[in-house]
Amino acid sequence: MRLIPAAAILLSMIMPTTPAVADQGSAALVRTDKGVVKGEILRDHRAFRGIPYAEPPVGELRWKPPRPAKPWAGVRDATAYGGQCAQPAGYGSQASYGEDCLYLNVSTPPRGRKLPVMVWVHGGNNTTGDSASYDLSKLAVQGDVVVVSVNYRLGVLGWLAHPGLEAGERYQAGNYGLLDQQAALRWVRRNITAFGGDPGNVTLFGESAGSADICAQLASPAAAGLFHKAIAQSYSCAYPTRTQSAAEASAVSFAQTVGCTGDAVSCLRALPVKTLVEAFKEPNPYAVAGGDGVLPAQPYEAFAGGRFNRMPVMHGNTLDEMRLFVSDPITAAEYEAYVRRTYGPNADAVLARYPAANYADPRIALATLLTDFGTPLATCGHQDALGLFARAGVPAYGYQFADRTAPPLIDIPGYEEGAAHAAELPYLFPRLFGGELNAEQARLSDAMVGYWTSFARNGRPAAQAPRWPLFRSSGDVLSLAPGPDGIQLADTAARSNCAFWKSLTTSE
Repeated sequence: MRLIPAAAILLSMIMPTTPAVADQGSAALVRTDKGVVKGEILRDHRAFRGIPYAEPPVGELRWKPPRPAKPWAGVRDATAYGGQCAQPAGYGSQASYGEDCLYLNVSTPPRGRKLPVMVWVHGGNNTTGDSASYDLSKLAVQGDVVVVSVNYRLGVLGWLAHPGLEAGERYQAGNYGLLDQQAALRWVRRNITAFGGDPGNVTLFGESAGSADICAQLASPAAAGLFHKAIAQSYSCAYPTRTQSAAEASAVSFAQTVGCTGDAVSCLRALPVKTLVEAFKEPNPYAVAGGDGVLPAQPYEAFAGGRFNRMPVMHGNTLDEMRLFVSDPITAAEYEAYVRRTYGPNADAVLARYPAANYADPRIALATLLTDFGTPLATCGHQDALGLFARAGVPAYGYQFADRTAPPLIDIPGYEEGAAHAAELPYLFPRLFGGELNAEQARLSDAMVGYWTSFARNGRPAAQAPRWPLFRSSGDVLSLAPGPDGIQLADTAARSNCAFWKSLTTSE
């Protein structure tokens, strides 16, 4: 049995198709606080790509908080994407080793002033991914919003938490990716008016690791006032992130692995990027909860205690999240052995609730179990997070994407991927995995774009029918699937046996 490493998420994406360029005019020129950029006037929107929001984090700036980009003279071409951040090879993508990567992209409707702004944080386990993979045009045009996508430092360069990197700094090492995202949000606050956006109405949204980062930004005092609404897709805000002690121990071990002892920081800064990227094996390089102003506490503790950036939140997952990660075929005996090894004295109860015989494939039995409980993507964890937000008194809306015919991120022969992790993304970003949606799926996509952008506009996902209620109990989750009755309220906690799992954890 093998689980696909989470670091491979979102690496098989196909670059979006660019519409034909129309006549250029003055609307293609925008003055930012660092200089003038020239984008493209497309058939139904404007696109600006590869705008630097920070200095390249190279040399002595490696593992430092991002510094503002330097001004430029003349007009800067903004028709090509900036370089992607250094990352290992993965499904459909080659390794890259560039450190000059702190760029963002802006798509806008043809015209408009003080439009809502949506800032996208891509997924990829904080080790892979690239903002250039996402076509922002549908959200911008259909939703009448300004959409921004950002690159941020990944893997070893964005999340290494070596204690030597903290000397003389007022931040917790290991959160450079979070600091990059905050720098991009500050760029938005200073500049988005010139693109037709409202800096006082910014929604931060992201998926997978991007969702985990948004949970951290909600709990980060350093992010206060930088955004006003949050959408977290497919990573529970109730799931613990890295502790300072564990992250630092891992970083010290990594330094020793690459031969950096003594003055480890100078040694690490002198190593080639390729050496660092290929040696970095930390499985979940997420935010570090420490004692500083970036992330002083675990996000779920901040939410439970009411000490977070309070705002409307939309939070959800997919119906079959973990089917993406269960790859190789397994037997029923191997499935049972896994359950017994993992759940010990509770294994019989778990096997009775999830018997392999009830599923077409033992992999689906395992994926269903893991989708329901015990992983960062699990439905019960998302229920817990929605409960935290609701009890804290902020408007919270829960969803579950449930189209089991959605185009898969990875097509596994002989296996039904269902509504797996990342399956909702092509409904927001056209042709993300290649190909087109069918007519019913296209209608679902239209509805989802309406919900997402109306939430960005006024904090209520209410542009479509049926009505999406505030989360107050487990039956208030909106299930999103194609067809005449595909969008409807569902008790996802009951479907995922959350009461059963809670009974096991409270009895231990």
